[in-house]
Amino acid sequence: MTSLQVTVLSGRTLRQGVGKEAGKTSDRYRTAVSVCEMHPEDIAALLIKPGDYVRLTTAYGTVVLKSASSNQFPRRGVVYIPYGPYANQLFGPDTDSSGMPTFKGTIATVEPAGPEQFKKIEELFDAEAKI
Repeated sequence: MTSLQVTVLSGRTLRQGVGKEAGKTSDRYRTAVSVCEMHPEDIAALLIKPGDYVRLTTAYGTVVLKSASSNQFPRRGVVYIPYGPYANQLFGPDTDSSGMPTFKGTIATVEPAGPEQFKKIEELFDAEAKI
């Protein structure tokens, strides 16, 4: 299976903020935060197309997201995920005394995944509750 090592960045987006106003279990919010923006050449290297699902795995967890092509990144190997429950699966709890986990610079492996592996927000919360 094809995979890439990438650096994951996360942050706020306008869509994420507007979706949050609709409610954290709304389709609008889920769509806004369940995307992995990638350099077009990284998408091609994975032998997928924009909109296909990818699995990201870090030392802290794994999540399946919908890929999106983005020219926002100056180089390959960097992916962006909006703040939210999906991003939270990938980053560690350490805050370095800031009160906010470090949502930038985590190394991950990204690989193709099937849509059947994608979880709705409620399923992520249910899985967390069982731990």
